[in-house]
Amino acid sequence: MSQTWDSDTVPDPVRITPLGWLRVVARGLVLGTLVFGCLAILLLVRLFERPLCGLHRPVTPHITQFVCRNAFRILGMRFSSYGALMHERGAVVANHASWLDIFALNARKRIYFVSKSEVANWPGIGWLARATGTVFIERNPRRAREQTELFQARLMAGHKLLFFPEGTSTDGLRVLPFKTTLFAAFYADALRDHMHIQPVAVIYRAPAGAPAHYYGWWGDMEFGPHLLKTLAAPRQGAVEVHYLPPVRVADFPDRKALAAYLENAIRITHQNALPEAG
Repeated sequence: MSQTWDSDTVPDPVRITPLGWLRVVARGLVLGTLVFGCLAILLLVRLFERPLCGLHRPVTPHITQFVCRNAFRILGMRFSSYGALMHERGAVVANHASWLDIFALNARKRIYFVSKSEVANWPGIGWLARATGTVFIERNPRRAREQTELFQARLMAGHKLLFFPEGTSTDGLRVLPFKTTLFAAFYADALRDHMHIQPVAVIYRAPAGAPAHYYGWWGDMEFGPHLLKTLAAPRQGAVEVHYLPPVRVADFPDRKALAAYLENAIRITHQNALPEAG
């Protein structure tokens, strides 16, 4: 994830009441126990899964899904999803509004995120990302071939890789233009004729009385205060995940045409699903 997009709208200041701090402690303890308790179980299972199955992960993704589904129950957020999951080999692309996207996109579909290499060193998040099979990429042209080969190995092993073509999170009220760099990997000779990509639109509903961008994470907003605000909320909103029909990579002449189609599909669904006030 990369927080580089900014808005003319100033982020709301984080103010937590005494009762809100009680919710932070209660929800935080339960959520932390769920996340890190299941992380310990996942790492233990990987001790056997890795040597027996190699790149294949028949068990641990179910642990990740269990955590993400129940995270929304702990937060008190409503979660719903629409559309059919893609069964063909390939990847998933989605718009990016918040760190909550990680939970939302893992809750129903077994996927593996693609993220910039710096995330691997983030406290807490980096440990979770590495444990759950995130693919880390570097913005280094000298490693482009190596990273393409890694993509190929993971995709041919049946992993559904998920990345955010916007390259940054937003206020959740828009879809930014897609960057096309990562789409180039799907046009490698070994992949082009075998890969599909499924577009996914993630829509957040703010709590009653809160601004529409309530769950958005952008600009200079820090993770800690945003997490505390979410834990402290007296009323929560909802998140919807819309799975759109997948497309075959070989049906598009190049990465730009493919990215433009996927961007348009997600933007239309996102705009149609947003509340009128948004």
